[in-house]
Amino acid sequence: MDEDFRKAALDYHRLPRPGKLSIEPTKRMATQRDLGLAYSPGVAAACMEIAADPSTAYDYTTRGNMVAVITNGTAVLGLGSIGALASKPVMEGKAVLFKKFANLDSIDIEVDERDPERFVEAVAVLEPSFGAINLEDIKAPECFEIERALRARMKIPVFHDDQHGTAIIVAAAVRNGLMLQEKPIGEARIVTSGAGAAALACLDLLVAMGARRENITVCDIEGVVYEGRQVLMDPYKARYARDTEARTLAEALPGADVFLGLSAPRVLKAEWLPAMAPRPLILALANPEPEILPEAVRAARPDAIVATGRSDYPNQVNNVLCFPFIFRGALDAGATTINEEMKVACVEAIARLARAEASEVVVAAYGGQAPIFGPDYIIPKPFDPRLILEIAPAVARAAMASGVSTRPIADFDAYRQVLERFVFRSGDLMRPVFAAARNAGRRIAYSEGEDERTLRAVQTVLDEGIAEPVIIGRRAVIEERVRSMGLRMDLQGSVTVLDPSVDTEAFAPLLPLYQSKVGRRGIPPDAAARYIRVRPTVAATLLLEAGQVDAAIVGGTGEWMTQWHLAFDIVGKRADVNRVYAMTGVILPAGTLFFVDTHLLVDPNEEQIAEMTMLAAEQVRGFGVTPRVALLSHSSFGASDAPSARKMRRALRLIRERDPSLEVDGEMHADAALEPAIRDRAVTDGRLTGSANLLVFPNLDSANIAYNLLKAAADGLQLGPMLLGMNKPVHVMVPSTTARGIVNLSAIAAAQSG
Repeated sequence: MDEDFRKAALDYHRLPRPGKLSIEPTKRMATQRDLGLAYSPGVAAACMEIAADPSTAYDYTTRGNMVAVITNGTAVLGLGSIGALASKPVMEGKAVLFKKFANLDSIDIEVDERDPERFVEAVAVLEPSFGAINLEDIKAPECFEIERALRARMKIPVFHDDQHGTAIIVAAAVRNGLMLQEKPIGEARIVTSGAGAAALACLDLLVAMGARRENITVCDIEGVVYEGRQVLMDPYKARYARDTEARTLAEALPGADVFLGLSAPRVLKAEWLPAMAPRPLILALANPEPEILPEAVRAARPDAIVATGRSDYPNQVNNVLCFPFIFRGALDAGATTINEEMKVACVEAIARLARAEASEVVVAAYGGQAPIFGPDYIIPKPFDPRLILEIAPAVARAAMASGVSTRPIADFDAYRQVLERFVFRSGDLMRPVFAAARNAGRRIAYSEGEDERTLRAVQTVLDEGIAEPVIIGRRAVIEERVRSMGLRMDLQGSVTVLDPSVDTEAFAPLLPLYQSKVGRRGIPPDAAARYIRVRPTVAATLLLEAGQVDAAIVGGTGEWMTQWHLAFDIVGKRADVNRVYAMTGVILPAGTLFFVDTHLLVDPNEEQIAEMTMLAAEQVRGFGVTPRVALLSHSSFGASDAPSARKMRRALRLIRERDPSLEVDGEMHADAALEPAIRDRAVTDGRLTGSANLLVFPNLDSANIAYNLLKAAADGLQLGPMLLGMNKPVHVMVPSTTARGIVNLSAIAAAQSG
């Protein structure tokens, strides 16, 4: 690495505090009672339950979500035998990846012991503390014996990721690569360079998936592993010894369909490649420099598919595609081991995901280009958020089918919903809204049909059964983008495409309607016709007003207020309200907060604050959430007589008159809204229980600033803005709205139309 990168890496590990891990409590510890429940005397209740029934440790402790990452530092990355202490940054990094990708808690344990038997003894006694063991960076052949011995002694999964994680990703790449090259795995000739733990584990898994041992030739630093060889042999390598005259890698390669390299840089020469079989698959996985560079392969064999271990080339074989999710599924099913059936299930899930269209996160990882299953995309990207949704259930099912599950999953639909919380933080909140949308069976118009975010969202809307989409845009552009993005939607069937410039039979009849709406707002007839053609928000909202669709999602480009005015001029407000307002949700680790009004009314009076509160509470109930409303101010319960404080107090009286059952209080400081203890010190007759979830502000500035500040500072996920009080369901996206955000707004709009 260059010096600048080295310094940046050291600063990353050192600042603002050393290391990459910390421990945080999962329970509130704010009072003496909390401490009594967490430790003495309350902790005794949990201890006695576990003593009576050890399986309840999964109910009362973190064991079922805890993985130990354990090494002795004898084979670290590309660094070799650097020792246990020096390996700690790597093991901390592995623990971070468990948390990031699968929400598994993990502790790194560096054991300063090179004797395999003593290492096994040190690890085996840790079984009560952890739900699973991830062995890491232990050299071969000791790693084989260590894993075998621990698996025999321990009743929890023990998984050497250097072996099996690599094997799973390689097997998925081979599965898809051979599929593209139209070669059955049982007939493929495989040549390896490297005979260490990872290489042999790869071959074992490929054999389990149908590869034939007689079609495999293994090479190492001494050349071909052949029957009768004595030098650098061990029982694990000897299983793949062949009766062959070949003695070198060059002699073994002719006719090979697959080259699997897990060895050293530059050992595969370009001049040897023409001798391989037609359409070969070349996995050059040495890091940081592969056995051969992809550009050299392309020059010699343009018909080849190439994978490496590097992120700067297509088809990166990266263990993070596997290990967080196979452990997630194993722990959730209470597996006592990770067996071949579970590994094969993991392989197939990864391979299937590469064949599906890419998610928005994957597109971002590719610099905005949607990867499509093919020679340069045979395995998913590590940041594909769907990995956990596909792999964990597949592994759990395999654990159950193979008889190693102690806590079988009864409802996989419910389990998938739990996993969605790790992928889409809006999952829990949106679940009842999605259900209502599916039951409504509505049509939704999307104004920005050419936008890739919209198209990706529309695919999800179809997959989830949320609505029947009608997308506005140029048909040729939409068709090309759907094709280039690898989406599956049927533009002739399940999706309607309307182009206002071409489809005059659909939009010409809407011109009189539009003129009636805007004719006295400074828009003459010729301009009105042009607006329909060139302003997709107008076209989509007219379809809604004319009753041809049930809801509309517009905006997302340009200035938000302009897009809102275009929609409002057509749809207008409900007859029973005085104004339209905007509510925005921010989904945080601790829960969701709703903010109102974040976009429309600059300085509402008390009547408008009361109205927006009632409308917002109605929308919050639509999420299956009981609204708990705090009217916020610089003043706390009458402490100030400033006009804004008096306004909030008067609004509180109006709200309580209109809905005495609503949990609402104020005016109060923001911290009092979220911390009951602070409220309790200020007043004794408060009507708000727990933390508020709907925050009402005295003006737009404070609401907009608060939600944006919290979203940025706390890594919050924005939901909305949601328009409150519109005559028909229409929502205006902000430019930062993601594809998932469009899906959420679609479900909200469809549910509202029902």
